[in-house]
Amino acid sequence: MEAKWSSLVSYGMSLDALQDFLPLDLGLDVKTVRYDTLKVAKRLEAELGEDQASFIQGEPSEWDHLPLPDGSFKVGIDGGYVRNWLDKKHHFEVIVGKSMLSFAEGEEERVPSLKRFGFVQTLDTQSKRRLYEVLQSQGLQMNQEITFLSDGDDTLRKLQLELSPKATHILDWFHLTMKLTVLGQYGKGLAQCEAVLGEAIRDKIERLKWSLWHGQVDKALGKIDDLESAIEPFSETYARFLPLVKALSELRTYIMNNRHLIPNYGERYRHGEAIATGFVESTVNEVVSKRFCKKQQMQWSKEGAHLLLQTRVRTLNGELAGIFKRWYPDLDMKAEELPMAA
Repeated sequence: MEAKWSSLVSYGMSLDALQDFLPLDLGLDVKTVRYDTLKVAKRLEAELGEDQASFIQGEPSEWDHLPLPDGSFKVGIDGGYVRNWLDKKHHFEVIVGKSMLSFAEGEEERVPSLKRFGFVQTLDTQSKRRLYEVLQSQGLQMNQEITFLSDGDDTLRKLQLELSPKATHILDWFHLTMKLTVLGQYGKGLAQCEAVLGEAIRDKIERLKWSLWHGQVDKALGKIDDLESAIEPFSETYARFLPLVKALSELRTYIMNNRHLIPNYGERYRHGEAIATGFVESTVNEVVSKRFCKKQQMQWSKEGAHLLLQTRVRTLNGELAGIFKRWYPDLDMKAEELPMAA
């Protein structure tokens, strides 16, 4: 109960709940609750196998003889930030993700399998192993379709590689459109400076978005070149001209670095295929924000945040009770723990 409640609410609230609802004679305090919770997390970490560059198993000839897989995977990975206890003016990044195993229509209305995972990027040394174990727990086969979506960060790309021979890697449309939205705001400012030319530039931005939506990377890069030329007349009249130039340059670099991850989003969308990590946006909130950032004064060490993440995702996945049953076979736990809704 300590591990479960502490992963969901603050250590102080967990202590209050334990004292109010359980007949405990021993003295408990917040430090003890925290110590016991992180002790559980350290045991979970000790069970995690060694990381390795590739987790692809077997040979292509063997994959053809595997049974037909049940459903297809969609994995979204994103990041959130929590306040650093050691460096109080700064934050550090927490990586969270969600793996969803979905089934085709007509498969007797089978309920999708959903698992969360999380770690502190600059601390974790077993991140690929962590994701691999999540996928294995959902029954991933080497002949199974799996789509990874992320924001194009180099570290996240490396995390996804060499996990499955049937993997498709896609730059998340949500993060791409965020950058285009910023350009759109600049376009509004240009239109206020000079209506006709400004509206023409806004139209060019929309055409740039259209090219990216249809996976036309070279055309998109050409349209960025056109935009850089088109905004030159505003160099003296538009107060935010230099930030606009920088935004266009950064967008070009972003597209060039991730060009191999940019598909025809429109075609995928029409076929009902994944193009964005909207389903992970909610995961950042449920895994990180609701426990780590809800109160602005909450501060964390990297180790403390990383360890608490391990008990939190197990609780949200409905796995913690099963883990305790495995550790303590004689433990009387009649109630089955269910995963929490997405």
